[in-house]
Amino acid sequence: MNKWRFAISRRWFGYLAVAIVFAIVCVLLSNWQLARRAEKTSEIALVDDNFDAQPVDVTEVLPELSSFDPGDEWRPVILEGTYLAEEQVLVRNRPRGGQPGFDVLVPFRTSDGNVFIVDRGWLPTGNEQDLPDVIPEAPSGTVTVTARLRPGEPTVANRGAGDGQIATIHLPDLAERVGEPTYTGAYGILADESPAPVEPRPASVDRPVPDEGAHLSYAFQWLIFGILGFVFLGYAVRQEYRALNADDPEEQRRAGLREYKRRQRRTDADVEDELLDATAPRP
Repeated sequence: MNKWRFAISRRWFGYLAVAIVFAIVCVLLSNWQLARRAEKTSEIALVDDNFDAQPVDVTEVLPELSSFDPGDEWRPVILEGTYLAEEQVLVRNRPRGGQPGFDVLVPFRTSDGNVFIVDRGWLPTGNEQDLPDVIPEAPSGTVTVTARLRPGEPTVANRGAGDGQIATIHLPDLAERVGEPTYTGAYGILADESPAPVEPRPASVDRPVPDEGAHLSYAFQWLIFGILGFVFLGYAVRQEYRALNADDPEEQRRAGLREYKRRQRRTDADVEDELLDATAPRP
């Protein structure tokens, strides 16, 4: 026991405290990764439950203009009314597949007089200008629209946009722009409209691809890092023990045994080198 007395010192207790703090940090980071994974799995479950659900009237899901339940994201709703084509705007900086482009937003006045913002789809940036080459017109007259609900986006500081464009889908700003009672809790991504438009519609939004990410493996890695901190501490204690007891006969015997075993562990390359030396022609 006296040989290990060096480990009961302020220095080694300090190292132990560092290892404990490191392990606690690793556990916290592991829990954070697990929480991130739980968020991802919840998002995937939400898409699975809502994306292909039976459409319902918009007033059933959004009883108030400002109301929105996050559990209803991606849920299809039905609206009947007319597009306000003169209020159409483009949302800048909407890349897809590595290509820059725009989302086309068209306010839609429902039969009860309220306005609902419809994202009719995506258009690529033109070859000659920072605008789509062609912007298809929304159908005129009375239209029945099916759209999937999405929450509005926050404002982005110091990000401007040109005439007829916006930088982010901030619904209160759009409501102010339209100047009529407008849904500000959610907007809709177009899924279908009847009658069908004469011109081809902008590219529709694809179903989100389920992807949990690597959060679970990262969580296990952080736990392993926390354990390795104690393993390294134990190794350091052992190395100092050997250094302090190098003159001890028992420790010398153990050191000799370790060296013997090391020499016995020959690699395949060592064996091949010996065979080549043995068969090489002598001068």
